[in-house]
Amino acid sequence: ACTGIENIDEAITLLEQNNWDLVAAINGVIPQENGILQSEYGGETSQGPAYGPTSHSTAASSTPSSSSAFRHVVPSRQIVERQPRMLDFRVEYRDRNVDVVLEDSSTVGEIKHILENELQIPASKMLLKGWKTGDVDDSTVLKTLHLPKNNSLYVLTPDLPPSSSSSHSGALQESLNQNFMLIVTHREVQREYNLNFSGSSTIQEVKRNVYDLTSIPVRHQLWEGWPPSATDDSMTLAASGVTFPCHRLTVGRRSSPVQTREQSEEQCTDVHMVSDSDGDDFEDATEFGVDDGEMFGVASSALRKSPMMPENAENEGDALLQFTAEFSSRYGDCHPVYFIGSLEAAFQEAFYGKARDRKLLAIYLHHDDSVLTNVFCSQMLCAESIVSYLSQNFITWAWDMTKEANRARFLTMCTRHFGSVVAQTIRTQKTDQFPLFLIIMGKRSSNEVLNVIQGNTTVDELMMRLMAAMEIFSAQQQEDIKDEDEREARENVKREQDEAYRISLEADRAKREAQEREIAEQFRLEQIRKEQEEEREAIRLSLEQSLPPEPKEESTESVSKLRIRTPSGEFFERRFLASSKLQVVFDFVASKGYPWEEYKLLGTFPRRDVTQLDPNKSLLEVKLYPQETLFLEAKE
Repeated sequence: ACTGIENIDEAITLLEQNNWDLVAAINGVIPQENGILQSEYGGETSQGPAYGPTSHSTAASSTPSSSSAFRHVVPSRQIVERQPRMLDFRVEYRDRNVDVVLEDSSTVGEIKHILENELQIPASKMLLKGWKTGDVDDSTVLKTLHLPKNNSLYVLTPDLPPSSSSSHSGALQESLNQNFMLIVTHREVQREYNLNFSGSSTIQEVKRNVYDLTSIPVRHQLWEGWPPSATDDSMTLAASGVTFPCHRLTVGRRSSPVQTREQSEEQCTDVHMVSDSDGDDFEDATEFGVDDGEMFGVASSALRKSPMMPENAENEGDALLQFTAEFSSRYGDCHPVYFIGSLEAAFQEAFYGKARDRKLLAIYLHHDDSVLTNVFCSQMLCAESIVSYLSQNFITWAWDMTKEANRARFLTMCTRHFGSVVAQTIRTQKTDQFPLFLIIMGKRSSNEVLNVIQGNTTVDELMMRLMAAMEIFSAQQQEDIKDEDEREARENVKREQDEAYRISLEADRAKREAQEREIAEQFRLEQIRKEQEEEREAIRLSLEQSLPPEPKEESTESVSKLRIRTPSGEFFERRFLASSKLQVVFDFVASKGYPWEEYKLLGTFPRRDVTQLDPNKSLLEVKLYPQETLFLEAKE
């Protein structure tokens, strides 16, 4: 790409001579700004003390006289040190351009020092931008950046206020980065189109896009709504004065003032008919008030083709938009639908979806200098059968190989995606072998070029080769579909197993949580029971301690002897003073674990509920004297 050397043997020889140092090998081939000129035919250099017979007698003797120029230019360390490489810099600052020429042994700081004298701006306030390798510091040596001879940089001064002279250019630069919406009304059909364009788009590009929508050729378009400052179709939208963010326009078809000329234009469908006509047919054109320049101006402008693709386009999508518009203007609207986007995006669309949705990728390589291009495009590529088959089974991507920069860019992309063999195959194609049609099939590990179709073919042969590629792709696609279905089935089974496992875990967790809640509830109830028992025991002990002492049998006071039967059949006896209150009996029974709130004390003869009696009466008053048998019964 850098040297233009296409012979692999020459390239390897040059690398071996430079100990496989790529930079040194390239610098040995590319002419430098030191007066050394390389002869294409192996002749002597125009200035060559360093290349005299003494310097390289051995290399000259071992190399045939018919070999390429680089065999006479073996870079020497002494030569590079004596005559350093010169670099040209064009530095833009606001509305000024400064040209700087330095040796590649200089530093970035020396550029800033020169700019400080030219622009009257302190070097410490400058931000020097535009380096291809990213930001650098003032101590960086230019040689280490491997720069080309001509370079463009720009200066930013964020710490300095903008001057009044640069305010307009700053506003214009900002407008170039904005998006404008043009609402275009087609007058004849009363239809509106909302079109988005960047500020850097030209009026000519707008008109071409409108031609794709309305089928009104640019030269027949009659516009209303453009600002008075929009006098040239090459102006950008940012500089034309259209309203941001939205501007309304109206377009219609222009009617010719000369009826005979309008009729002749409608009957003439091929612009080449004008140029092929005999000059005598137009020698009296001035008699009808038509100037010769005007008469032939339309034909000559029609014959001058616009480039299919801009040179050095930064955005591949924008380049493909222009390619599609220019292709439509040349060969009509019946053509393959070209994918708008980068080659990587086309790969993504064609190869990386589901197996059932994948398609082949067709890459059309255009070349305006080939004699086969017009016939191939108009008669084969735009044939309805080819267009229909491509739209159903292919993703079609296009590139223009006419310009050398675009050609080199595609070869770089080709090497990256298909390998050096395919790139070398395309590189060796002669101009008259274009256009080329590449059929690409995506595989698991790499992309395979199934077929390279040259321009010297027929519609039937082109269709057969497309169908043959489709058969290969269909077989591979069926295998991919089978593998994908099996993989999805495995994933579904795994997904179902994971879901069942998740549900099982949820059930186990719920069961465990229920058990934990049950255990916690049992523990809580047990705690309550224990607390209640402890409370009852405390009450029982308190009552037991509060009881009056049991009178002795030989007591001189009246004593009542009570025998109490428990629900379990046990008996316990105690003596009480006849004058003691009935509450003392209740406290005694409660001290034995039978509180009167839960149990009732019943008499035998007569049967009565003693707990219903007044607890403040004495035993004598309630007739529990001198002795009585009572029994306990739990309350309901």
